[in-house]
Amino acid sequence: MGFDRMYALLRRLLFVLPAESAHRLAFFVLRVLEHLPGGVGLVRLCYRVPDPRLVTHAFGVQFDSPIGLAAGFDKDAEAPNALAAFGFGHVEVGTVTARPQPGNPRPRLFRLPADRALLNRMGFNNHGADAMASRLRGTRRVPIGVNLGKTKLTPEAETLADYEYSARRLAGRADYLVVNVSSPNTPGLRSLQAVEHLRPLLKVVRAAADDASPGRRVPLLVKIAPDLSDADVDAVADLALELSLDGIIATNTTIAREGLRTPRERVEALGAGGVSGAPVANRSIEVLRRLRARVGDRVTLVSVGGVFTSGDAWERIRAGATLVQVYTAFIYEGPGLVRRMLGGLRVALDRGGYPAVQAAVGSDAAEPGAVDNAGEAGAAHQVSSPLVLRDQFGSQIRFVGR
Repeated sequence: MGFDRMYALLRRLLFVLPAESAHRLAFFVLRVLEHLPGGVGLVRLCYRVPDPRLVTHAFGVQFDSPIGLAAGFDKDAEAPNALAAFGFGHVEVGTVTARPQPGNPRPRLFRLPADRALLNRMGFNNHGADAMASRLRGTRRVPIGVNLGKTKLTPEAETLADYEYSARRLAGRADYLVVNVSSPNTPGLRSLQAVEHLRPLLKVVRAAADDASPGRRVPLLVKIAPDLSDADVDAVADLALELSLDGIIATNTTIAREGLRTPRERVEALGAGGVSGAPVANRSIEVLRRLRARVGDRVTLVSVGGVFTSGDAWERIRAGATLVQVYTAFIYEGPGLVRRMLGGLRVALDRGGYPAVQAAVGSDAAEPGAVDNAGEAGAAHQVSSPLVLRDQFGSQIRFVGR
């Protein structure tokens, strides 16, 4: 029986459990793998897809592939090597805050199977920056990004100091840092996306990282919400250029509820929180295209939100994403997800005539400066009848243009 079929059966059992309970069970298995002699290596043999054409370089860091695991899955850096063994080119841990905090009351994580989505209001539950710094002392198999958030109980006036502490503790342990100002589950956090608040925050974190890691400049990125207006997306893009930011991650979860297949009364009964997965896909790629049209290749773009197949990843890469992250799809599709996606990307490279995946980045993007038409630019590059097929891994590939 293949691994994918095994997971399909296992998922039925896991989905009987509350979502957070299933997550804790999965992490128990991952921690066992992490400490079991030969366990991680065996998983790597099963899931790794080595291909030099997939190697990607971004902000001075080399990645074995462009597909990574988004923040939120491994909040405390408990099993990044075990997760990497499933084929991820990088693992982003966190969100971590300066001080430990329990997060919001349970239940706080829910599945929306009809939408291939999750709804969460976790509230940055984590063990704090000091604990994560200790865990990240060991060796790593792939680059590890650290996603930084604000401690809920920190007064607004002390926000900069809160992020600064985390940056100082973790910059030396991270391959890159991310300032998360886009979670909807910490009161007031999203207001930090306004450039008048974001500019001083990013400057403080940049200075703290430089002080903590004088021998190595740690790349700094910012993660934004899909619910930003186009004007605010442009403002963040301009700020990234102004501050020579290394990258932008787009996008986090959405507070929107329009278009869900899950009955409205069910969604309303679940309460507040951010939705991830398929429902955020369209806006995520809209924001990506807009950012690419604004910054070109001067800022590395990382796309996340509704990526389920190699076709999805290929579309994001051609739209301008150097790296692509998954989260919700990993829950629904299982450990074979990345192997299938990388296999599909190899097929796309062959059919598109690209020597390497990095050569395809932005090949279907608007020219920088065309921000007013960024949404239409992507459509203008699409042929009217795109080729759709399934590769040998079962992932759908949608070939556009070349």
